[in-house]
Amino acid sequence: MNFTKIILYKEPAISEINIEKLTKFLEDNFPFEVKIEENIFKKFDLKNIKELSNTRITDIRNSFSKYDSNDTEIKFEEKLCRNSSIMDSTTKIEDAQEISQVFMYDGFELQKILRYLNEDNETLQVILTNRLTCTFDENDKRYHARAVICANPSIISTTGIVEAPAKPKEYYFEVMKLRTQGLDIKSAKEKYKDKFLEYNDKRLTKILEGYLLQIIFYNITGESFCEDIECRLNNAHWQKDLLFSQLEISKLCKKHNEILTSLN
Repeated sequence: MNFTKIILYKEPAISEINIEKLTKFLEDNFPFEVKIEENIFKKFDLKNIKELSNTRITDIRNSFSKYDSNDTEIKFEEKLCRNSSIMDSTTKIEDAQEISQVFMYDGFELQKILRYLNEDNETLQVILTNRLTCTFDENDKRYHARAVICANPSIISTTGIVEAPAKPKEYYFEVMKLRTQGLDIKSAKEKYKDKFLEYNDKRLTKILEGYLLQIIFYNITGESFCEDIECRLNNAHWQKDLLFSQLEISKLCKKHNEILTSLN
């Protein structure tokens, strides 16, 4: 698909995202016009908000079934749309007694709601959001957190970047040990802080560059990921691999670099 413009929608709740750097990264690497828009969910009317609330996932063991939000949930969703920083007050995965306490959204259903943005075939819409997007895996019959939903419009979940790639096994063991002792897990976070991304991480802008590359390559070539861990298109399942490919290597493999060069 031949794009001439990319529209990038902000996530204002994450101050660590440097939108100017992302704009420059896109302009330096692609022959596209880059336009920045405010948070897309601020523009949602009540109908959109109800549809959005109804994409929430409450049972990770079953494929998507439209969630029937009550009035209280719809009002809270409206507050989230107007002020996405409220998401910080919701239960995070590591603090949840039950996974249903976490605000999770079906990524493909959310994408359907946003398709109204596709007014032409020359513009790629990319939405940044702190909502946790998930998709159902038919292989193991459960939902999994996702950092990115490709196609157009595309969605990058900052929460998904933190939660989808797994942290070191040693970290999980230490957290379990601390919790069984009734202790706070802050010491484990401090011990492993350089091994994974945290919420509001200062490294997030650089990581987002890689996910933008994955989206653009998917929409141009039909392939978003690369098996080579030394490529920014690598689909990292572990935080250590994400940090390695995006921060330590921070470049494309030979094959994908040649494709990038051909675009310019």
